[in-house]
Amino acid sequence: MSKQEVILCEGLEKSLAQAIERCEHDRIFILTDEHTHTCCLPRLQQVSLLRNATEISIGAEDVHKTLDTLASVWMVLSQRGASRHSLLINLGGGMVTDLGGFAAATFKRGINYLNIPTTLLSMVDAAVGGKTGINFNGLKNEIGNFAPAACVLIETEFLRTLDDRNFFSGYAEMLKHGLISTPQHLQELLAFDTEQIDYALLKELVGRSVQVKENIVEQDPKEHGIRKALNLGHTFGHAFESLALAQERPVLHGYAVAWGLVCELYLSYIKSGFPREVMRQVVQFVKENYGSFAFNCQQYPTLYDLMKHDKKNQAGIINFTLLSDVGQICLDQTADRDTIFEAFDFYRECMGV
Repeated sequence: MSKQEVILCEGLEKSLAQAIERCEHDRIFILTDEHTHTCCLPRLQQVSLLRNATEISIGAEDVHKTLDTLASVWMVLSQRGASRHSLLINLGGGMVTDLGGFAAATFKRGINYLNIPTTLLSMVDAAVGGKTGINFNGLKNEIGNFAPAACVLIETEFLRTLDDRNFFSGYAEMLKHGLISTPQHLQELLAFDTEQIDYALLKELVGRSVQVKENIVEQDPKEHGIRKALNLGHTFGHAFESLALAQERPVLHGYAVAWGLVCELYLSYIKSGFPREVMRQVVQFVKENYGSFAFNCQQYPTLYDLMKHDKKNQAGIINFTLLSDVGQICLDQTADRDTIFEAFDFYRECMGV
C-alpha cells in the first residue's frame, strides 16, 4: 500500500490546487453530504481547477453509510462519464471519506481520490490511514478495503463551525492516540479546555494526533501487527454502536469509542496492570463529557454476540488491544465471556447507568 501524503494546511485553496495538479485527471467529481454542501463546498469553489467539477451529494450521518448510497455514487460517476483517469474529492466527515474512498477504490478497479476531512473525527482518524468501507448487515465497516487517498488535506478552520457533539466525537480518537503514545500527550489532551477552545492549540494537537496514527500506519499499513493498537476502545465501541443502530438510536462513532475505552481500560487494569489512577482520570473525562450509553444486563449477550463479529477476531475468539501503561501496547489479547460481562458491570457502575 502506497504511503499517504497528509498536509496540515496553512491555506486550503493553494494546497488543494497543488494536490489536484499532481493527480492525473480528465474529470473531477466532488462528494459532499447535505452539511458540507452548504458549509464547506463554497471554499472549494474558489479553486479555478474545480470550475467544471461535478458534485455528488449524499445524506449526512452514519445511517447513510450503506450499499444503496455507495451504488448511487457509482451511478453518478458512470452516468457523468468518469473514467479510470478521473479524480474524486471527498469533502466531509468520516462517513463521506470512508464511503467515497471505497467508491473510488472500486469504480473501474480504482480511480485517484483526495480526502478533505471537515470534522475532527475524520481529521484525526477516518480520513487518514487508507481504510475505506461501508456498514453492512447491521455491522460497522463490514465491507471495505485498504486504499489510501493520493493526499489528505487537513484544514482545521472547518472546526470552528463544529457543534459540541461532533467535536467530542473526534476528541475520543485523540484520547486514544494519547493513550497509545506518551503520558505527556495524554495529559495535555485531558487538560485541554474544551469549553473555551483555543483553535491555534487545537491545530497543534490535531497535528500531533495525526502524527501518532501516521507513524503506526507507516510501520504496518494492512494491520498485521502494531496497527492493531489503533483499535483500542473499538471492540466494545463497535458493539455499542451496532446495538444503538439496531435499536434505532444511533450514536456518533467517537462517543461509542469513548465508552469502549472505559471498558477496555478496565480490562487493561485487571489483565495487564494498567495504572488505576490513569484509568480513573480517563473514565472521569469520559463521564463528564460523553454522558453514557444505557443498556441493562439482559443485553449483555447481545453485545457479546456483536463483539464476536469484530474484524479483529480470529477463529471466533474476541481480540482486544490492551495497555499495560500509557504507550505500552499489548496486542492480540483475549478475555472470556465472564470477564467481558464484568467489564460491562464496571461500565454501568462507574458511568451511572
